[in-house]
Amino acid sequence: MKEKFDGLIERLLDANVFLPEAIEILERSMIHQVLDRNNGNQCVTAKQLGIHRNTLQRKMAEFGIGNGRPKRKPVVKAGKARKRKSSVA
Repeated sequence: MKEKFDGLIERLLDANVFLPEAIEILERSMIHQVLDRNNGNQCVTAKQLGIHRNTLQRKMAEFGIGNGRPKRKPVVKAGKARKRKSSVA
């Protein structure tokens, strides 16, 4: 395994890939593959990657993988609507 990883590092260095780009490539690939293995289950994927689910969703949105963070339903306030007071002079 170490030999394969060292070979990958050599190829990245030969291609003049800087560290931030190499990290992005590794993160994107790992997230994508683990999501595929788990049929898109973000909770299980986050646990297998050792990161929080919110971090996974943020990275998915950043890398354009899947839906990223799911949209929330709008918050509905309970109770009656209040009437505004009119200003009488």
